[in-house]
Amino acid sequence: MAVDIAIRPEVPDDAAGIRTLLAGCFPTDAEAHLVDLLRDAGHLTVSLVALAGDAVVGHVAFSPVSASTGEQGLGLAPVATDSRFRRQGVAARLIRAGFGRCLAEGCGWVVVLGDPAYYRRFGFRPAAELGLCDEYGGGAAFQVLELVEGAAPRSAGLVRYGQEFASV
Repeated sequence: MAVDIAIRPEVPDDAAGIRTLLAGCFPTDAEAHLVDLLRDAGHLTVSLVALAGDAVVGHVAFSPVSASTGEQGLGLAPVATDSRFRRQGVAARLIRAGFGRCLAEGCGWVVVLGDPAYYRRFGFRPAAELGLCDEYGGGAAFQVLELVEGAAPRSAGLVRYGQEFASV
């Protein structure tokens, strides 16, 4: 029997559940620590949770990025789903709902450093096609999505994530 999953913006009471989820989904607590740092700095532009009842079973975060030419976008990282709820579309629902929130925040483009085969389904393409690169040497894993056609910078070179990413 399928469990109803509700998706909504993070509220302060979700922080512990998000931390537990992220610590359980990744090999180290780096992602959990990153989200805490972004939250503390006020840099979680979009932070959504997936709930099964009152339990946090999924999370997605978007935080500011900037191109070397000054254009501002958002970076998708991290996204996680509790192992009991994987392969049920929870992460995809979180990501798509996140795009809507990004647009509501006035953001026209998003980057991600992740598996091209997975993120292609959302419309991401190699950032190098637009003359963009990341500071982590992600190559083909560094991808861009224009939420608004023509919004992503062209030939802007380096796209930087927030300083919190360097702390983990």
